[in-house]
Amino acid sequence: MSEAATSFEGLLREALAPVEPPAELVQRLEDTLLSITEMAADELEAWELSAMRDPRNWVRPAAAVVAGGAAGTALLLLRARRKARERSPGLAGVRDAAEQALRDVSRETRRLIGER
Repeated sequence: MSEAATSFEGLLREALAPVEPPAELVQRLEDTLLSITEMAADELEAWELSAMRDPRNWVRPAAAVVAGGAAGTALLLLRARRKARERSPGLAGVRDAAEQALRDVSRETRRLIGER
């Protein structure tokens, strides 16, 4: 019975081991998020302020703000996480890693805003 429990635990450990996604999947996700962000920005640029008087016209810009904001945030986090993994701080400390992640997000935000 003990041997069966040990083998079962080993099988569970093997089945639940973390798996890195393929590099092409990460690149496709990043491209998709960037595309959504750009489409949302284009939708907002095309919107005329004179249409603001009618609340029925607010749906598309509101959806563009929500979709663009979510995609942009996900893109920033994805890029910051990739840079953090490349650095691999080891035992440098959680605080140092968090500070560096905030600097990366800030730098990436400024870069993306500058592209527009």
